[in-house]
Amino acid sequence: MVVMANVFDLSTTAKRFRFVAILEAFTWLGLLIGMAFKYLPADGNEIGVKIFGPIHGGVFVLYLLISLWTARKLSWNLVTTFWALVASVPPFGTVVFEVWAARTGRMGELSRSSAVKSEPSFV
Repeated sequence: MVVMANVFDLSTTAKRFRFVAILEAFTWLGLLIGMAFKYLPADGNEIGVKIFGPIHGGVFVLYLLISLWTARKLSWNLVTTFWALVASVPPFGTVVFEVWAARTGRMGELSRSSAVKSEPSFV
């Protein structure tokens, strides 16, 4: 299992990618909660969407940029880069992609060396 002990260590490209992927997922959560408070009660409150909408939008753009930067620095192929970018669309997809990338040896020092040798690569 990949340990995510120090999420705030931003010393490498892979660690910065992991941080932004997790941050993007948290802002998705905030936006989803904000939308629930806006649409579920009869007299909903828009404050959650007004707060988390712009925050999530900014982190979304940051994730796209860090994905392209990471793809270049870690020599991802076009298919892996495509899936990194697509992962930003569904809620929590960025975390799913990051875990997959680490398990399949695409996250540099964050990848398990045994995973690189034993797991087949589909992408």
